[in-house]
Amino acid sequence: MASIDIEDLSTSDLTKLEAQIEKRKKELAKENLKTASEEIKAVLANYELTLDDVLPLISKGAAKRVSKPRGKVAPKYKNPADASQTWTGRGRKPLWVIAALDSGKTLDDIAI
Repeated sequence: MASIDIEDLSTSDLTKLEAQIEKRKKELAKENLKTASEEIKAVLANYELTLDDVLPLISKGAAKRVSKPRGKVAPKYKNPADASQTWTGRGRKPLWVIAALDSGKTLDDIAI
């Protein structure tokens, strides 16, 4: 790989170089896509399969790794100082919960 000394380049030269870099990155991405596509076609041909044969299996496998969105949950705790502030017990503890716990209260004390 050729080394480029950028220390002596002007702002204009750096901008031109940056544009050339972005252009080359796009070219490489296209080349990689073409190469991957050709390799996939070769593998499918080797096993006498079509893309339609394997896509459902790939999609099904991807769906297993993705967690399902959780539904809404009723609040379990409320701020004793401001009843409009509630927490379900999921996720990060609100500051008012942390403050209540630091003051010696327990989660049972602020449970709804």
